[in-house]
Amino acid sequence: MIRATVLSGLGHAVFVAVGLLVYVMTTRIGHQRRHPSAAVGWVLGIVAFPYLFVPLFLLFGTRKLARPVRHASAPAQAWPGEGPPWATRLLASMELAPAVRNHSIVMHADGGQALQGLLATIASARQRLDVCTYILAHDEVGDQVAQAMLQCVRRGVTVRLLVDAIGSLRTPPRMLRALRRQGVQVRRFMPLLHNPLHGRTNLRNHRKLAVADGQRLWSGGRNLASEYFEGRPGQPAWVDLSYEIHGSLAAQAQARFATDWRVASGIRLRKGQRLRAPHAQPAPPATGPLAQWLPSGPDHADDTVHALLLAAAYHAQRRIVAVTPYFVPDDALLDAWCLACRRGVQVSLLVPACSNHWLADTARERALRELTAAGAQVWLSPAMVHAKAVLIDDDLALAGSLNLDARSLFLNYEAMTAFYDPQQLHWMSEWSAQLIAAAHPYAARRPSWGRDILEGVVRAVGFQL
Repeated sequence: MIRATVLSGLGHAVFVAVGLLVYVMTTRIGHQRRHPSAAVGWVLGIVAFPYLFVPLFLLFGTRKLARPVRHASAPAQAWPGEGPPWATRLLASMELAPAVRNHSIVMHADGGQALQGLLATIASARQRLDVCTYILAHDEVGDQVAQAMLQCVRRGVTVRLLVDAIGSLRTPPRMLRALRRQGVQVRRFMPLLHNPLHGRTNLRNHRKLAVADGQRLWSGGRNLASEYFEGRPGQPAWVDLSYEIHGSLAAQAQARFATDWRVASGIRLRKGQRLRAPHAQPAPPATGPLAQWLPSGPDHADDTVHALLLAAAYHAQRRIVAVTPYFVPDDALLDAWCLACRRGVQVSLLVPACSNHWLADTARERALRELTAAGAQVWLSPAMVHAKAVLIDDDLALAGSLNLDARSLFLNYEAMTAFYDPQQLHWMSEWSAQLIAAAHPYAARRPSWGRDILEGVVRAVGFQL
């Protein structure tokens, strides 16, 4: 019995050692850079509860699919693109496509207008239509979009629909099967079972877009469900933001969709392989609104939007305005915004008083207290705000699918658009000012001992997942 106990203890130690070795091999050799708190959490979990955390790490542990591909002279090159030099040079160093001129950009704060814009984008397709969404609901909006895609198929348009497997868990399988039977190509991104990319189950596709022929783009923060557009019976629509773009940016978005489509089938881009538009596109106009497509996620070696937000915090001279449903930033971004406040930049943050995720509301409290203590203005909206937008001075505005939380910043496939044109900057400034005018200020309160522990635990767990 004593010998068996010793062997059991030795086997346990070997299992823990192997688990730690797997962690080191995956994170170091695979360039899986992590926040220190995330790294400590995984290591402590593997040591304390190896039989639980080793399988969890193998299932959820991968954070990046791409490795850095660097050209030594890239950061020093004079980037030919337009826009704020500090932003365009940084984005060029991360090998993102430059900002381009477009024929037109229309912003949609009203849900009814956003839905009409989406349906018009779908109806404009003549050769190819690509649709990507996190949630596809079986409700009035979801059914309208499904019927619009089927009408495209009947006209001879090639239609591809990419839905996130977790986000669309409530989508009836019969709905997707019916679309397939009638000619829509459908793929589910990173399913829990039969995932073609093992160990990547935690990497969700949160991008929302519809691209017609690489010429028209509809994108933003709205999922394809009624609450994001017109509301449900007895409930108002959520505050959200989307936009239509006619021009060269659509080709960049379609090229990104093509890579996501390949990943959903288990195919990854080889190291150094470049994105290409599916077919030849007309040259961008010489004049027109300037915008830049900013994908972020495991398919990029850098955390592109996070890096841009950090740089923006140190370059901002007058103001930073942010609208987000969930605010659980990492320490680096939170510290950067607090430092911006202390050097005289007016930081304004709008979040819903009560979002649709109580865990996010609990985890955000520490960050909100730190921001207000540094001098930021934090506003609580009485309505559910699902829009994601950041405005830096009068130089740069971001809008898209990325929430200001660790999951969106470091794990999800996300897509933002950077707007540099005065017209879009003015529109977003007025839009955010109207939301703030209808909100009430956040009052920081010192938490109890138990509440402080709860906030820390929720924040730590939320960062890992």
